[in-house]
Amino acid sequence: MLLWLGAVALGLVVLVWSAERFVAGAAATSRHLGLPPLVIGMLVLGFGTSAPELAVSALAAGQGNPGLALGNAYGSNIANIGLILGLVALISPLAVHSRVLRRELPILGAITLLALWQLRDGVVGYGDAWLLLGLLAVFIGYSLWQGRQADSLGDETEELLNEAPMALPKALTWTLIGLVLLVASSRLLVWGAVEIAESLGVSDLVIGLTIVAVGTSLPELAASVSALRRREHDLVLGNVVGSNLFNTLGVVGLAGAIAPIDAGAEVIMRDWPVMAAMTLLMAIFAIGWRGRDGRINRVEGATLLAIYVAYLGYLAWLLGAA
Repeated sequence: MLLWLGAVALGLVVLVWSAERFVAGAAATSRHLGLPPLVIGMLVLGFGTSAPELAVSALAAGQGNPGLALGNAYGSNIANIGLILGLVALISPLAVHSRVLRRELPILGAITLLALWQLRDGVVGYGDAWLLLGLLAVFIGYSLWQGRQADSLGDETEELLNEAPMALPKALTWTLIGLVLLVASSRLLVWGAVEIAESLGVSDLVIGLTIVAVGTSLPELAASVSALRRREHDLVLGNVVGSNLFNTLGVVGLAGAIAPIDAGAEVIMRDWPVMAAMTLLMAIFAIGWRGRDGRINRVEGATLLAIYVAYLGYLAWLLGAA
């Protein structure tokens, strides 16, 4: 057991570090190739923090553990709202002004309902998966089109472009090293998580919802804390919404395209309702139902965090009862 726990811990540490190196190298390489800043911001940075979920879920599905892939995606969505957004709002209330987020939040709600429809027969099949990937492509195209109408590149992109330039050989090296370590650490993490699940007699879905989901959400937590320090409140919420969209569409879609995912009744009865309820609460708090602008205050942040802790406690009880 200690060996498997060590594999999970080491895998998570290397996974987070390699994802950051991969994103930095890929962004610098994109600049040298002359890609527009908008593309760098949307595709490289916008989805970069979801690289761990994508790598872990793809490998889990390829190795015959699609339940781990689904648990990782849905568990990360729940952690992004309850743990990350709740904790950040508890530290400092978040004022929300962005009209862009008010467009993206309804999209996230619609995608969450689509996930329920796809789970109705207990399986995310190939057709479901390709539908999700197609919608992801449409969303990326729509976001790029919307971005072209804006005057600002966005804070993350501006910060990236103002950094000291990285030479092309160094950028290519970090991109390659980051990618290799991303895959290797994902393999190590999946192996340890599957072994723990089998030794405890629980499903890999539960392991994905707990240990793996929290670990792969660490990049989102780091990005949100960094944005909070710069008082970029919209960026915190935008990071969570964008990551959840990518998890539901891209992570589940890619895993399901590799191997059909047997979701099981517990996903519909237990995990999806929690994800949907927290998404709805986030939307209510962010859009603002008491005034002109939304504001996620400390009480609302504590509410999200409390729901997540209760949910995690229930899953931990399941692990202990197994």
